Amino acid sequence: MSSQDHNEQSNGAGYSGFGPEWRPVKLTSREAQQATAWVEARIDRREMLTRKDRVEDVRDRMWELEKAGEIVVHRIGEQHEPVSGRTLYGWTKRIPTNQLWHHKSCGQCGNIPGYPSSLLWLQNKLGIRYLDETDQTSCTAWNYHGSGIGNIVSLAAVFLRNFHQAYVSAQAEGLPAGYYYPLVHCGTSFGNYKEVRSYLLRSAELRAKVRPILAKLGRLVDGKLLIPEEVVHYSEWLHVMRERIAQHRVIDCSGIRATIHPACHVYKMVPEDVLYDETVMDGNRMAVSTGLMQTLGAQVVDYSTWYDCCGFGFRHIIGEREFTRSFAIDRKLKVAVEEAHADVMIGHDTGCITTLDKSQWIGGAVDKVYPLAVMADCQFAALACGAHPYKLAQLHWHASPFEGLLQKLGIDVEQAKAEFEAYLGKVAAGRSETLYDPKRAITSGPGYVPRRALAGTAT
Repeated sequence: MSSQDHNEQSNGAGYSGFGPEWRPVKLTSREAQQATAWVEARIDRREMLTRKDRVEDVRDRMWELEKAGEIVVHRIGEQHEPVSGRTLYGWTKRIPTNQLWHHKSCGQCGNIPGYPSSLLWLQNKLGIRYLDETDQTSCTAWNYHGSGIGNIVSLAAVFLRNFHQAYVSAQAEGLPAGYYYPLVHCGTSFGNYKEVRSYLLRSAELRAKVRPILAKLGRLVDGKLLIPEEVVHYSEWLHVMRERIAQHRVIDCSGIRATIHPACHVYKMVPEDVLYDETVMDGNRMAVSTGLMQTLGAQVVDYSTWYDCCGFGFRHIIGEREFTRSFAIDRKLKVAVEEAHADVMIGHDTGCITTLDKSQWIGGAVDKVYPLAVMADCQFAALACGAHPYKLAQLHWHASPFEGLLQKLGIDVEQAKAEFEAYLGKVAAGRSETLYDPKRAITSGPGYVPRRALAGTAT
């Protein structure tokens, strides 16, 4: 909506929560449409991004700094079974597929628990070795982008601390450093970490500021900062593993019309690092999620507002929540339902899934009801491979209606509910199940005692 419309609906209150520099532009409806017509006309990777001057590959600087003895690089080795992908500029990005350290998402674990459980379930099904430990922290990027309280030094210190933990985590199991390679779950963390890595590699001043912090934490390697060879998002793992995942598909997905919401933090931040594939939308859209859905047999339907943000915007969701909700409804959900006739909207970022899923209920207050199932790519992939919609994909945590999608996939909703209720009865009786050995979750850090030291000790 135009800012004039916004002001009228907020009784003249105008924008709040953003500071005095924010002013309404007072566009008419026609002017507002003209302002975004270029997006709806055509935006693809060639039209928008590859016209820019070739940007520097920061990995070149990374190798120089390592050679100069300033940093240590956590390399992706053959033990990680890497698969190569191609980025926007044709650079090679190696995606580790095994021996992974899960960098969890605070928003997923708190709001969308079926998101990480679906990913772990898929990796269990494929026999992937991984470590899902508790010794990690939030990336703190939401605080930085949403409130402005954070700063680049704190962001860089958190980045270096978490990736150092991934590097040394296996030593508690008697395995060498670097055995596990970090796999980032959250799109926000992914974009933030890539940006922070670029700053660290380009700024000697920033490196000088964080080095004593990491030294106090005991998070240096031979007195040097540890930098990962690649920052890898889980959706990239799904993409390079999509053929193997599809071998486990047990549900026909050919009748499903899917729209993809590409997350801003995944492909607009440090865009030169994102995977593109000529076989996916002719290479004009990022490959992740879309390539997976196509391989699973779903119909991926393009739509005019694919480029738009979900509306989350960090500060928007905090300071102008009604802007977030109206944007999610009018610019994304309405278009996906009325234009694309979609059965589901697939995403790959915590904030996007939350916004598009949780915003739907408020539309009923203003007669804007565009019901559409919203879930992550890994949740849909798990469903297609036979995962339970409640017990595993945990769709009951979602606010958007998903029952119609399940029925179209041939899943008996009432039977699934009954099975889940029976399972909850077992949980209440103390007979719960886990995807992962909880004893492996605590592997290092203060107070950690190796299991071998506990032999013969009552627990």
